[in-house]
Amino acid sequence: MSFEPLASDFYGFETLLTEQEKDALMRVRAYMETSVRPVINDFWERAEFPHELIASFLETDVARYAFDEVAPFDNSAVFRGLVAMEMARVDASMATFIGVQEGLAMGSISVCGSQEQRGEWLPKMASGEVIGAFGLTEPLSGSDSARGLRTTATRDGDSWTLNGAKRWIGNATFSDVTIIWAKDTADGQVKGFIVRTDSPGYSATKIERKIALRPVQNADITLENVVVPESMRLANANSFRDTAKVLRLTRAAVAWSSVGVSIGAYEAAVNYAKEREQFGKPIAEHQLIQDLLAKCLGNITASMAMCVRVSQMLDEGTQRDEHSALAKGFCTSKMRETVGWAREAMGGNGIVLDYEAARFFADAEALYSYEGTREMNSLIVGRAITGKAAFV
Repeated sequence: MSFEPLASDFYGFETLLTEQEKDALMRVRAYMETSVRPVINDFWERAEFPHELIASFLETDVARYAFDEVAPFDNSAVFRGLVAMEMARVDASMATFIGVQEGLAMGSISVCGSQEQRGEWLPKMASGEVIGAFGLTEPLSGSDSARGLRTTATRDGDSWTLNGAKRWIGNATFSDVTIIWAKDTADGQVKGFIVRTDSPGYSATKIERKIALRPVQNADITLENVVVPESMRLANANSFRDTAKVLRLTRAAVAWSSVGVSIGAYEAAVNYAKEREQFGKPIAEHQLIQDLLAKCLGNITASMAMCVRVSQMLDEGTQRDEHSALAKGFCTSKMRETVGWAREAMGGNGIVLDYEAARFFADAEALYSYEGTREMNSLIVGRAITGKAAFV
C-alpha cells in the first residue's frame, strides 16, 4: 500500500516515519476508512459499541506497537501518536477503546507489572483474547485521585479484599479484567490490581444518556469484598507516583487523539464547503469560509507540532509530566475551537450527524475532560514553571 500523507498534515510531519511505519499507518487508515467510517454514525446514534469489529480492528496491530513483548517491529512514539491520530480522525470512540485497552490497561501492566505479569497478560490483551479496563476515577474522586481515592485494599495473607466504587470506566461493561487502583489500608499508599470482572462482588453498570463518545461503554463499578490474589497485584505499583507514570503516557496519546478529532471535523468542513453552493458559487470560494478553514488548519498544525516533539522526547527519555500535561491541555483546547469553527462553516447542516462534523463536535467534549482536565494539566505545568504546587 503506497504512502499518501494527509492534506491536513500541512507541514509533512508524517514524513518523519520509517517506511515500515508508513506502511503500518496506511493499514490503520485503510481499516478505519473501509470498516469503521461506513457504520460508526449508526452505532454512535444508538450508543452501542461495534463489538463485531474488535477482532478485525486488533488485527491491524494497534494494541501491540508500544510493548516489546508483542510489538511486530521496532517503532517510534511519533508513529504511535500518528496511529492514535489516524483512528480519531475517523472516530474518537474506537480511538478511545484502544486508548483504554492499550494505553491504560496494558500500559498499567507494562509500567507497573512484573516480568511474569507482562508476559502473561500483554499478549492476551494485544490479540483481543482479553479485553481490559482501567478503574481510577470514582464517584467522589476525579482530579483529586492522588489524595482522595476512597476504594480500599486490605491484605489478608496471600490475598487482598477490595471495597469501593469507580465511575466513568471505559470498556467496563464488557471487559474481562479491570485495573483497579485502591488505597492500602495498612500504609495509605495507592496500589494497582488486575481484577477479573467475573469475581464475586464485582459489578459494572452502563452509564446512559451521554452526549459524547456514545459508543464507548462507560460504567459505574461497585466492589463489595472482591478478593484478589497477591499474584494479581501489580508488583511495581507502590504509590500514586507509579499510577502517574501511566497517566503521563496516556495524556500524550489523548493529545494526539484530539488532533485527530480536529482533523476529522476540519476535513468534513472542507468537503462540505466544496460542494455546498450559496449566492451562485461553492461556499469554499467565500472569504469568511476560507478564514474559518485557515484557522482550523493553524490549530491542527500547531497541535501536531507539539505532539511530535513530546513523542520525540519520550523516545529520548526526556519527557516529564509537565510536557505531556502541556500537550494534553493545549491540544484539547485548540480541538474545542477547531470543531466549533468546522461546525460553523457548515451552517445548520453542521449539527446533523450525516455530515459528520456534529459527531466530532460532541466527542470533543469528552476528550477535553478525560485524562486530566485542562485546569489540572495547567497546574502541573504551573508547578514546573514556578516550583510551587497550587493544587489546593
